Amino acid sequence: MYLKKLKIGNVELDNNIILAPMAGITDLPFRKLCKENGCGLVETEMVSAKAIYYNDEKTLKMLNMYGEKRPVSIQIFGNAPEIMAEAVKKLNGRSEIIDINMGCPAPKVVKNGEGSKLLLDLDLVERIVRKVTEVSKVPVTVKIRKGWDNDNIVAVEAAKVIEKSGASAITIHGRTRSEFYSGKADWNIIKQVKENVNIPVIGNGDIIDEKTAEEMFKITNVDGIMIGRATLGNPWIFKHIISYLHDGKIIEKESNIEKLETIKRHFNMLLEEKGEYTAVREIRKHVAWYVKNMKESSKFKCLINKAESKEEFFYILEKFFNEYI
Repeated sequence: MYLKKLKIGNVELDNNIILAPMAGITDLPFRKLCKENGCGLVETEMVSAKAIYYNDEKTLKMLNMYGEKRPVSIQIFGNAPEIMAEAVKKLNGRSEIIDINMGCPAPKVVKNGEGSKLLLDLDLVERIVRKVTEVSKVPVTVKIRKGWDNDNIVAVEAAKVIEKSGASAITIHGRTRSEFYSGKADWNIIKQVKENVNIPVIGNGDIIDEKTAEEMFKITNVDGIMIGRATLGNPWIFKHIISYLHDGKIIEKESNIEKLETIKRHFNMLLEEKGEYTAVREIRKHVAWYVKNMKESSKFKCLINKAESKEEFFYILEKFFNEYI
């Protein structure tokens, strides 16, 4: 009933369960793991349109999609319509969808008038979406929040502007910028956005498992859902939600053996993608999420955070998991 193919512009997704873009998280290895578990669409980490415009090498490396199952969406951020349009011209042909970030609450982003700060200037929102859609050869989507703060709840108005300006879909996170990720996401505002536009609406915020995924669909009538923080250390969440929405079955959680094998694969992909020095350091946060709630995980995390080489990492990892397998 809720699980279905989703068409965004001329791009048809296998299903409507989507991975949220997350800085420092949704790189190529993590996206691959989520895709393997059935995710209908993955998004890159948010990249600066200005950095793309100036051919910043580090930023371009973040857009590596080698060997990745399609479709993929590239998420960009910025506040200058012309620069964003020029950046998108450079990105044409790289991905199946371009997503514009108008929801990021990070201080370093909003201080430049980017991310969720754009929700305070809907004229600028309109100019950005219009300019980008004019030059993009693929569908353009926009991710927004409920508003800037409780005095500026603009999601419905912003969604109408975004649709009118040529976007093919909208994702809405049910919190204001001032809330960051605290409190409870407002699913009613997501429902209102869905009722006021004709393009697909994707709901985001507080989806943590099979039941909350179903509830989001039931309450808001959205066309798709996007999952962010609940995927940390849990790329299998897509498989579980898809199974439940398909036939009502809650499948068994992953065993410790499966967790160990996934961590190893994740680390090996990071090694291939970023080299040993970076991979050893980046896997630390992922491991902390993978082993959350396991006995002695705090002690293990302290040890793994001191690992300086792949040999050390594998030794500490195997030693820890051998006690639980």
